[in-house]
Amino acid sequence: MTKKLVTQAIRQCNEQGNKAFVPYIMAGDGGLQTLKKTILFLQEAGATAIEVGIPFSDPVADGDVIQQAGERALAEGITLRKIMKELASFREEVKIPLVIMTYLNPVLSYGLQSIAADCEASGVYGLIVPDLPLEESGLLKEALKNSDVALIQLVSLTSPAERIEAIAKAAEGFIYAVTVNGITGVRSSFTEGLEGHLERLKAASSVPVLAGFGISTPEHVRTLGGLADGVIVGSAIVTALHEGDYEKVRTLINASKNQLTNS
Repeated sequence: MTKKLVTQAIRQCNEQGNKAFVPYIMAGDGGLQTLKKTILFLQEAGATAIEVGIPFSDPVADGDVIQQAGERALAEGITLRKIMKELASFREEVKIPLVIMTYLNPVLSYGLQSIAADCEASGVYGLIVPDLPLEESGLLKEALKNSDVALIQLVSLTSPAERIEAIAKAAEGFIYAVTVNGITGVRSSFTEGLEGHLERLKAASSVPVLAGFGISTPEHVRTLGGLADGVIVGSAIVTALHEGDYEKVRTLINASKNQLTNS
């Protein structure tokens, strides 16, 4: 397995006529003992990869739903180290890539070299660190360079062309295309310029482009999936899992299927 593992999973999904679907979960929401059940359910339901959120006290990119899930997890005493250990305990049962979404402070506290080794031991093949800009990512990228873990970059709607080019050049795994201005959360509509933005990202990038933030309905999945290589769905998944509405999760994932043959 190489840094291309996440890319390969998305490409394989696209080759089968589907768009990638990456659900976001808050690790430890409901207790650490629920993590295995949740990941194996999402795998069975057809997720391409899973974004595993790490609870943090100052989650600047997260909206209310994910913040509240993080607070519930923190109240359970959940930490990045505990999550890594739990993921490692059932790694052999997970056949799709896991991607961790965290912030820089927990990564630094964990230790750069330690997190690289423990990600591999836990079946984690991507890291998303939204408060780590490209210009300051050198130390973490250096720590990951001999590992199979991709450092995944985010691109905002307001990124100028030269920044898009720089991020695309540095991209590993996939590009996380933020589809709204602001924090995560359910949205009813998206900006008119989004289609052109995603087209420019896909033209510039050698790795897949996944659309995320604000995607909450099957229609959103079909629409945004049709403009990108797949979607990331967070708040809607976190809410459905918290409420035990597994059918809603399946419906959202199924909306990503047969996208290429129907578009």
